[in-house]
Amino acid sequence: MKSIFIQLVWLALPLLLSAQQYYLQPDRVFDGHDMHEGWVVLVEGSRIVAAGPASQVKTTPQARILKFPGGTLLPGLIEGHSHLFLYPYNITDWDTQVLKETDAYRTVRATVHARNTLMAGFTTVRDLGTEGAGYADVALKRAVNEGVVPGPRMVVAGRAIVATGSYGPKGYDDDSEIMLGAEAADGDDLIRVVRDQIGKGADFIKVYADYRWGPRGEDQPSFTLEELKRVNETARSSGRYMVCHAKTAEAIRRAVLAGAETIEHGDYLDEETARLMQQHGVVFFPTLAAVESIQRYRGWRKGHEADPPAVQQKKKSFKIALDAGVTIGMGGDVGVFPHGENVYELELMTEYGMPALEALRAVTSVNARALHMENEIGSIKPGLLADLVVVDGNPLTAISRLRQVKWVMKNGVICRNEAETR
Repeated sequence: MKSIFIQLVWLALPLLLSAQQYYLQPDRVFDGHDMHEGWVVLVEGSRIVAAGPASQVKTTPQARILKFPGGTLLPGLIEGHSHLFLYPYNITDWDTQVLKETDAYRTVRATVHARNTLMAGFTTVRDLGTEGAGYADVALKRAVNEGVVPGPRMVVAGRAIVATGSYGPKGYDDDSEIMLGAEAADGDDLIRVVRDQIGKGADFIKVYADYRWGPRGEDQPSFTLEELKRVNETARSSGRYMVCHAKTAEAIRRAVLAGAETIEHGDYLDEETARLMQQHGVVFFPTLAAVESIQRYRGWRKGHEADPPAVQQKKKSFKIALDAGVTIGMGGDVGVFPHGENVYELELMTEYGMPALEALRAVTSVNARALHMENEIGSIKPGLLADLVVVDGNPLTAISRLRQVKWVMKNGVICRNEAETR
């Protein structure tokens, strides 16, 4: 009897050890580049093993079949500019979050923000700095990776770097030592600070190439070209890269020439600087939703009142980038507005003139390349990670369909499920 039992165990062992398979049947598949009708996707374990017309991708006896009638299957969405340690300023202003909330409290909030982001179909985020919470993003990334808390895959900046005297919080008694929302460094000290941030877990280096520190409080460049080059060279030597907060044309120019891979915000982008970005292959993250959100917090009633100057300027710079052929990624500066509402940025991108197909590429394959992760995420093709999301309807006809999330998979694990099964 014992011998028969052992034989049965050995016969069943390959099935017990084999990875879970899923055969996904939506109405259509966006593969990160184009939309396809009648496609299916086969997942095994944490990877996509096949994708294509149903006639060419056959199911297996072991596969669990998931049907999504009316649905669109896409790569897991990628948020390119997030602040998981911030939340909307109309609830609590930035200074109060930075100065009065403990890192422990902010981290607890960030775990909720991470879950909301994942449930919204965003399986990866690039977090652009904790704004006063030190390297809590490195710890949150570890907690997500180890399955302690649910959340998206995280690529983190840590503290970010600002020029001395430029950043906030500001306006306090000079006799007080006020904690900044980023780490100040200048000149040769930039090399030490970049290395220190890398050593503490930064995946890339974020620099504020300009800030609101002009004579009248306007945006002005904060680092010289040579300083930015030092940051970039130091980051590159570690296999990392530099990204720059830059609103003014001059700061964007310096950042691009210094080797920045992405430009964040770009409010005052002009035609000449846009051409420079296009020539250097720099990706633009326009953060449209942050600007509109802040204007709403200040009382603007969209659709009932004329666009305020800040919104007019954003529309202008975005059109300049589109016309110049600049590569545009999707990054909304979420945290200024609620986590889980990330699609707001995509809605504005299409409202401001980007075709829906380009917006879908921005939030998938374009962002994957910007994060140096195109061989892992951002597309649906064999060998890539099974980061997948299903939404109700066709987002090419209405980008807001991306809010209608029905199903989310990250690394081959189902995180949200409203699917029909067989």
